[in-house]
Amino acid sequence: MDYYYEAVDRLKGMIARPSFSREEKAVADYLQHLWEEDGHEVRRKNNNLWITAPAFDGNRPTLLLNSHIDTVRPASGWTKDPFTPEESPDDKLYGLGSNDAGASLVSLYAAFRVLSGKGQPCNLVFLASAEEEVSGREGIESVLEELPPIAFAVVGEPTGMQPAVAEKGLMVLDCTATGKAGHAARDEGINAIALAMKDIEWFHASPFPLQSDLLGPVRMSVTMIQAGTQHNVIPGRCDFTVDVRTNEYYSNEALFRHIKEQVGCEVKARSFRLNSTRTPDGHPFVRRAVMMGKTPFGSPTLSDQALMPFPSVKIGPGESARSHIADEYICLMEIREAIETYIRLLDNLQL
Repeated sequence: MDYYYEAVDRLKGMIARPSFSREEKAVADYLQHLWEEDGHEVRRKNNNLWITAPAFDGNRPTLLLNSHIDTVRPASGWTKDPFTPEESPDDKLYGLGSNDAGASLVSLYAAFRVLSGKGQPCNLVFLASAEEEVSGREGIESVLEELPPIAFAVVGEPTGMQPAVAEKGLMVLDCTATGKAGHAARDEGINAIALAMKDIEWFHASPFPLQSDLLGPVRMSVTMIQAGTQHNVIPGRCDFTVDVRTNEYYSNEALFRHIKEQVGCEVKARSFRLNSTRTPDGHPFVRRAVMMGKTPFGSPTLSDQALMPFPSVKIGPGESARSHIADEYICLMEIREAIETYIRLLDNLQL
């Protein structure tokens, strides 16, 4: 119970300090001070913080506990101050980042302290990462090389404390169809919009046969399009953007190569970094979660999992549907239950 009350107080302190992606310094300073007061040696790179539990042994596997400290900017429609933590009579705590992912962070940290005090068969590392909401390069990706080899990671995100054992990847494509400008009143020019429409239809069909039982098919959505200068000019160029959500059967680079072979437009990928992930059903953590009555599922939303080159599971208090919305909240009982569940899931876990 002491850890629960402490977790709630610290979450309120996080809410009170704006922590937008790439602007997390205030909340990173706050947490570093608290953790040092708790007796930990806190390491820091940019606005990422991490702690290693005592008695580290390089011959043992290392378990990483991770959640993020950054938030999106407040959505329109807030009826409360997003940076003033407010408890309601029905046990809700309102505030920006309360659900995504402050509650996960403080709950995982409480579990880390309990487990560290008992001794474990694995080394424990707790990492509070920055820039998760924008998949920034100064976030978790910049820290992994500083950590010992990781055997497995628990990623704190709002999943209703159900284990997301798979996660869709993301690749954003910028496409350009090139025609030839001409006068719309005469039969001249090559309409770039007409050329683009053929490729857009191909993207819409999403012709990738391998479907995941948890993540479903690869989905490609054209989400932005720009063309033309005025009504009487045949456009010589049409630019459009494609949002590609991948499953575990296709790497981003493999998809990109195939796409370039199939379409006539010029295609450029913004990044190949955010691949789909999946942890096998037989993994010890997944088996324990199932024994505790948890239901593994596939998550359509991105997290720092996408940047982890080792097995991981996303699990945390709250609900994904409450993220990035006005009047974001976490139920206080969800924090208490999360601490207890994390400890049960991880105590003496053999990797």
